[in-house]
Amino acid sequence: MSEVRGPVQTRAVSGDEAGLRLDRWFQRHFPELTHGALQKLLRTGQVRIDGRRVEGKDRVEPGQTVRLPPGVTVPPPKPTAAVITKPRPLVSDRDAQEIQRLVIHRDDWVIALDKPSGLAVQGGSGTERHVDGMLDALRFGFEERPRLVHRLDKDTSGLLLIARTGQAAKRLSESFRDRETEKLYWAVVVGVPPRPEGAIELPLAKRPGARDRETMQVDHEEGQKALTHFRIMDRAASRAALLALWPRTGRTHQLRVHCAEIGCPILGDRKYGGEEALLSAVADSRRLHLHARRITLPHPSGRGTLSVQAELPPHFRRTVEAFGFSTTGD
Repeated sequence: MSEVRGPVQTRAVSGDEAGLRLDRWFQRHFPELTHGALQKLLRTGQVRIDGRRVEGKDRVEPGQTVRLPPGVTVPPPKPTAAVITKPRPLVSDRDAQEIQRLVIHRDDWVIALDKPSGLAVQGGSGTERHVDGMLDALRFGFEERPRLVHRLDKDTSGLLLIARTGQAAKRLSESFRDRETEKLYWAVVVGVPPRPEGAIELPLAKRPGARDRETMQVDHEEGQKALTHFRIMDRAASRAALLALWPRTGRTHQLRVHCAEIGCPILGDRKYGGEEALLSAVADSRRLHLHARRITLPHPSGRGTLSVQAELPPHFRRTVEAFGFSTTGD
């Protein structure tokens, strides 16, 4: 994208865009702007929300003002959202039934899914089937389309929260941003941490030049703060352990990188543990053993606390039973 000089412009976030990721907001309004060009604008602080620096994963809220750098053309606003929104493909009966079977909690504000390993949360290159594409099947009589407020890796199983309205999305996003949310994960790891419990604090950054732009690494100079607390729930001598993990920050692949860095890669995580993340004696060794077990946060209605728990998926449960791990005391 060639550099074009001109005045700095701004654009307000509309009411139907609550909780939308900033990079997706740009895709919606400026489809000609490539992902690489947007990331450069974000890194250099040329794109800001209400005057503050932001990242592509940050979520926008109605009334916020997005600063657009010179050279990004602001198209005239369209009269209605219906004009600018392409019709979404209909959710098949099969997909509708599948996504509805995953619901483990539902109220007027929130839907909680127990996402299986292997189902992507959002689309991408070569990914046509994902949770985001099935959300229309979760309206349950509401006019508004449900919204994603966070994500899980494709191969991570467990709890995924869905906001049922724009107002719910705003409040849930605030809870995640302000760290009012406690997330508990379970993981089977190869090897055993050096102490029964503790903290892993290693800054993370995207690995430069990686073909997969979501490959992370520890970077003490350019990395963002990343903190994980852990506790050993049970162990099988020195071969493997069942860990409880509490991510206190929300970096991409944080738990996977942190476990690998202390010499205990998550079972099945060849991306960060290589062949050392496999155990030949375990039948499901090549499947990622990372499960979002429980989420606790203020209920977006403002009344009380929401706490939801997801049972272990079959492959994880088989491994736990094979090792004889105790799952009490989480």
